[in-house]
Amino acid sequence: MSRASEVLAIHQLLGRIVYFHTLFIEPELRPSTPLAPGQACCNHATAPGQLSVGELLPDSAWEALVEVATTLPAHHRPCPKATGACCATCRVVSAATAVAAGWAQTEFRSYRQAEPAETLLRDCGHRAATRLGRVFATQHASRCPALDRLTVPEALPNTEELPLTGELLALWAEPTATTRRPVASWLNHCTGLDDVRRVLETRRTGS
Repeated sequence: MSRASEVLAIHQLLGRIVYFHTLFIEPELRPSTPLAPGQACCNHATAPGQLSVGELLPDSAWEALVEVATTLPAHHRPCPKATGACCATCRVVSAATAVAAGWAQTEFRSYRQAEPAETLLRDCGHRAATRLGRVFATQHASRCPALDRLTVPEALPNTEELPLTGELLALWAEPTATTRRPVASWLNHCTGLDDVRRVLETRRTGS
């Protein structure tokens, strides 16, 4: 795959995150208390000198991921300093963590009318952080010691449990593959989480 095709594939997947978030997740979000900031990024902690937010994110498609994360204050934990000098990869990692955890929580609440386990949210967040973070780091030839230290959970929800979150994690496993199709194409025919819930119930019961 050419460099231009790789960039196009990444842009398409970032656009899909924005689209799904706007259509499915944001209308279902509940008021929440913002979390305290997370750990300091590489540039403000023990590994300064990494490519910065100011160098890589302005006018980048990746900035859309950060904007989505800011709508999820119960999950978004950027660097306490949060300036243009922050490690750009750390910023993407924290945003991806927030998006996956926020989506998983919103989907779980909608389909099961209950609160998900914290381990589920943490595992989804870590998987998204590693997958999106590595794609970003590879695209920009950036290094991020914090990303290298992330552990990847084994078990994750599939598209029959949490369709939006499951698809997010699956698509970013290999976003620049030559052939790319939505993992759960039936999502394209839904206009809200109520539609998704009805489809899941139909698929489970076969009726």
